[in-house]
Amino acid sequence: MKKIFYITLFTISSLLLVACGAYSFTGGSTGDAKTLQIDFFPNQAPLVEPNLSQRFTQEMLDLFTRQTNLTTVTSNGDLYFSGEITGYRITPMSATSDQTAAQNRLTITVNVRFVNKLVEKDDFEKQFSFYSDFAADAQLTDSVLEAAFDEILERITQDIFNASVAKW
Repeated sequence: MKKIFYITLFTISSLLLVACGAYSFTGGSTGDAKTLQIDFFPNQAPLVEPNLSQRFTQEMLDLFTRQTNLTTVTSNGDLYFSGEITGYRITPMSATSDQTAAQNRLTITVNVRFVNKLVEKDDFEKQFSFYSDFAADAQLTDSVLEAAFDEILERITQDIFNASVAKW
């Protein structure tokens, strides 16, 4: 009786382990893709922040290498990302009683082209955008700019990941 119990327990455990093996805890499914190509995203916004292109491209690479098992390549990747930064704008968000801005918003917009060479129906070209609010009396430099970039780029890259690999 004990032997049957252990065999049954082993069989069920093995089946669960094998069945869950195809699931990714990051939520991303790369299918049969083995390689990833992310081109440099040039900044073509009317207002240009010098470090934004490099930082965005690196954030994309970091996210995909952390959350998938894909190997990065410089050409002919199974999953291919290209695009450009199309928007970088600062707008006043809320006013004070003396009609000055109390808060400003930095918004970054990125146009992304995604090509899945193995599953063509997954291909898309979309714009992704996010923002960060900061006090109007703060200069958008140093730590304020870094905090805004951290918030915005994390959200945009995660949205791109979700649209391309996680299918959300």
